[in-house]
Amino acid sequence: MNAERGFILTPTYRIHEDRTEVHLYAVLACGEPALLVHDQDRPYLFVRARDEAVARRVVGERLSETSLVSFAGEPVLRIEAPNPERLAASRSSLVASGVIPLESDVRFVQRFLIDHGVRGSFSVEGPFERRRGVGRVYRNPRLSPASFVPRLSLLSFDIETSLDGARLFSIASAGKGGERVFLIRGGPAEELPPHVEVFSDERSLLAAFFEHVQRADPDVLTGWSLPDFDLPQLVAFARRARLSCSLGRAAGNPTIRRDPGFTREARAFVPGRAVLDGLALVRGAFVRLDDYRLETAARTILGRGKLFGPDDRGHSIESAFRDAPASLAAYNLEDARLVLEIVQKLGLVELAVERSLLTGMPPDRVGSQIAAVDSLYLGELRSRGRVAPSVARDDDGDGAPLAGGLVLEGKPGFFRNVIVVDFKSLYPSLIRTFNIDPLTFAGEGKTDDPSVLHVPGGATFRRDERGVLPDLVARLGEQRTQARREGDERRAQAIKILMNSLYGVLGSPASRLFSPPVASAIPLAGQWVIRVAARAAASLPGHRVLYGDTDSLFVDAGEPDPEKAAAYALVLREHIAGEVDRAIAATFSVESFLDLAFAKMYTRFFLPEMRGRAEGSKKRYAGLVYHPSGDGEVEIVGLEAVRRDTSAIARRFQRELLDRVFHDRPVEPFVLAFVEELRAGRFDAELVYRKALRKPLDAYTKTTPPHVKAARRLGADAGRVVVYVVTKNGPEPISARSSPLDHEHYVEHQIKPIADAVLRLSGGRDFDDITGARRQLSLF
Repeated sequence: MNAERGFILTPTYRIHEDRTEVHLYAVLACGEPALLVHDQDRPYLFVRARDEAVARRVVGERLSETSLVSFAGEPVLRIEAPNPERLAASRSSLVASGVIPLESDVRFVQRFLIDHGVRGSFSVEGPFERRRGVGRVYRNPRLSPASFVPRLSLLSFDIETSLDGARLFSIASAGKGGERVFLIRGGPAEELPPHVEVFSDERSLLAAFFEHVQRADPDVLTGWSLPDFDLPQLVAFARRARLSCSLGRAAGNPTIRRDPGFTREARAFVPGRAVLDGLALVRGAFVRLDDYRLETAARTILGRGKLFGPDDRGHSIESAFRDAPASLAAYNLEDARLVLEIVQKLGLVELAVERSLLTGMPPDRVGSQIAAVDSLYLGELRSRGRVAPSVARDDDGDGAPLAGGLVLEGKPGFFRNVIVVDFKSLYPSLIRTFNIDPLTFAGEGKTDDPSVLHVPGGATFRRDERGVLPDLVARLGEQRTQARREGDERRAQAIKILMNSLYGVLGSPASRLFSPPVASAIPLAGQWVIRVAARAAASLPGHRVLYGDTDSLFVDAGEPDPEKAAAYALVLREHIAGEVDRAIAATFSVESFLDLAFAKMYTRFFLPEMRGRAEGSKKRYAGLVYHPSGDGEVEIVGLEAVRRDTSAIARRFQRELLDRVFHDRPVEPFVLAFVEELRAGRFDAELVYRKALRKPLDAYTKTTPPHVKAARRLGADAGRVVVYVVTKNGPEPISARSSPLDHEHYVEHQIKPIADAVLRLSGGRDFDDITGARRQLSLF
């Protein structure tokens, strides 16, 4: 029988007659869905051979010898159990008896996929039967890794309810199966488009929607905040209607797994389909937005937003339900469309697939960086005959704070033709250069052992065995280079995200690779490298290092002509890179895998002062990017113009002010006119602040920030992100404002500090002089 390639959508397991069945819901290259059932693998963990006597008393005869060893080279024994629950009980008993098990917390399905070498895609061979909805069902087939990139079909849906969430009004879907709206008649009859179907009650509407999903048969369900709102609501409505919430390819209601922390982030499981929430996909792709409401995301990414405005949107929905069903249907459908178009425009499902193929994590868990690295690390470790530790459970194991990247003190001012060079993927490159890995870690402190490599900061690593992480970095780097050579930027982005997560897992107590000295060794080595690079640049006549941050240097080469400065940038890069490579070889006797690149040149560059101090600010600057055809765009980092906790008016003012300075246009008339317009109320729509609550409202006891004051006016209706303005009566939520706006607050606290930071370094008069505030004060 011919083998068939496929891609895993949702992996799970079931316990049947004390045996554990792995269930892999998948889509095949031939286009059919499939379910692969395996019941031959048993959950297992390891214990050190020296603990055999105690372990045997705890688990009886279920120990078996292995050829594997721990990180320290100790032989280990394997303990199996019929199912994960029984294994968890054995683990608890072992720990209570003083035995520390190894790899005891690897999820059973993840362990199955690691052991079979399957990362997202697979080849399956064996007999199968067909089951309605599920497609092909294989039982214990031959399963092996394969190369297959699926094109997943997508259905986006959105529900509308009453303001209190108690009644269902409508459900809209877009994508696979076409555009449909399922609407309950709530008001007068009116002519509706053919894609709108009207129902007299919730039960018939739900049944029709579930049937539509089954008929459309998408691989992926998406929406905005599906696990937090739409899916729990659908399950509740279906339960009330005595219906099964039949959204999957197999029987069973959707289940929601929610983070117990303050964020309450949730993930949904629907049997046989992947649930890829649009909001989670946008965040997971590191798309930066002012906030993550659908309205904001749609306007930023698509250039259009919801059909009902933000003011009293809930009441608008209820009013449309009663009086204008066509309007409600159009609004509901547009929300489903917006999510679909955002996901499609940014290629977010395809990015999730690529990340799944890289790590073996299911598409809805590719953002779980610790689990993703775990999957790759454990597979490589087993090929070396090693066993990893379990995740430490104690709460005080995080020890001293981790080292950070080096930020060189900046030189405040305005500059011309500033060359920026940066080390590409610095932390992964350091891991590879210095063989940094928990497996190769040889302790801290000085030693004369030539087989040990001393890394800046005191950590040491063995030279005689290549670490898993360094080899992983090398392989991923080659794959990324190949992806970019082939023009596959999506795969290149997926690899970059994975490579950048390697350092983070070393510094997280939730990771089995957690090791503060190993994690700190990476930024400490980076600090050493940046200092060497800065000395190399500063050693050249007429050169000044204006600023440095973790992996970048900003160098003024003293060349007034932008074309000559841009041409010289490559020469400067070669000089610095050569000096760094020679220093690494001479000091550590290792080959450098660092890659220094010319990043850009700013024809004009602004580095502000720190508030109240004469030294340069850190991680805050702006510049006009050089382009051979003329001026490039203004780039702003860390300043108010790109911060989400400032008002839109502050962002606009700073960007326009810097643009004028960079292009040598008059500044003072602009500042004066801008302030006059603000006071006249012409910018009132841009005076809104948005700030997130980091903890429950009643937990703010020592201080009461403005956004908390505004949120307390809303009480239980306050969400995580507080949207407010400052009025004559203090901070008030935008949805419940009752006082006039305090324009002087925005002049004094938003506009003036931004203006003075620029004016002080550009040689102009200060803000009070320009606006006449100093003259006005002198009259009193």
